[in-house]
Amino acid sequence: MPLGLRRKKNKSRESSNLVENEEVGGQAGGSSVKSTVNGAGLPPPPANLRPKLVFHTQLAHGSPTGRIEGFTNVKELYGKIAETFNLSPPEIMFCTLNTHKIDMEKLLGGQIGLEDFIFAHIKGIKKEVEVFKSEDALGLTITDNGAGYAFIKRIKEGSVVDNVKVISVGDHIDCINGKSIVGTRHYEVARMLKELPKDQTFTLKLVEPMKAFEMLEPRSKGAKPASENKMGTGRGTLRLRAKGPATVEEVPTEFEEKAVKKVDDLLESYMGIRDTELAATMVEVGRDKKNPDEFAMALDEALGDFAFPDEFVFDVWGAIGDAKQGRF
Repeated sequence: MPLGLRRKKNKSRESSNLVENEEVGGQAGGSSVKSTVNGAGLPPPPANLRPKLVFHTQLAHGSPTGRIEGFTNVKELYGKIAETFNLSPPEIMFCTLNTHKIDMEKLLGGQIGLEDFIFAHIKGIKKEVEVFKSEDALGLTITDNGAGYAFIKRIKEGSVVDNVKVISVGDHIDCINGKSIVGTRHYEVARMLKELPKDQTFTLKLVEPMKAFEMLEPRSKGAKPASENKMGTGRGTLRLRAKGPATVEEVPTEFEEKAVKKVDDLLESYMGIRDTELAATMVEVGRDKKNPDEFAMALDEALGDFAFPDEFVFDVWGAIGDAKQGRF
């Protein structure tokens, strides 16, 4: 971090908490959680009288509609979906909100509207491809599903990978040169790909999401900017955090949306990843910090498993400041 700040190496972040439990403002594991619907500060109503958070879900390639509730993190969410459709949880690659299409800007990520519909994309065709790395940059942006699968979120037009037509947005990267990367975080996968030697061939094993016949369409280079694909159709949203319980909040403010979008762009530029949850966490950390050093220390404490370049930290600090001043 800037000015020689100590880089702490915490344990890898666990999957993002989605719901503390199935109750709004309820309790989980005996821990008290403030109610988000009782603004007067009165004690929350008994558990059996509190509303449950129930979500509707379908398999993206086609299925009946199921109902899921009572999950506390991404892995449990996948487990609930798998149970509903009689699947094995590892078959689920990622989920999108309110669309069955492979739309990388509508991934279930940092926020989910209370009325959002969850579509689960499951494993389809496996494929293996050899790629000649003719340039330092492959033109890939990587993200992950919070449960051990890294996959392709964007392919830059005209890049090395764009010329390999069998590789598509949404493909899960299973192996690099025969080494399994299941369970590896997306920023580590991006680093591994960047470090592959230039002017040599490497092998990727990929798994593409299953598609219904009517969904088949030309390969996507990515998706529209996040600002054009706002998630959260409900009156409130679940704010998903890497650490600590999720909370039910109002829809994001204009400042939050602009700041998160800019920080997510910086993540792609510096690290080759996109992660709206991570971007939202960084915006939240920097909201009340008075200077870059204070911000850097807070980032180190909150996200010690990421080794952020100093220039990136200062640019993020500047982006948050620009959003506060309405300069976007």
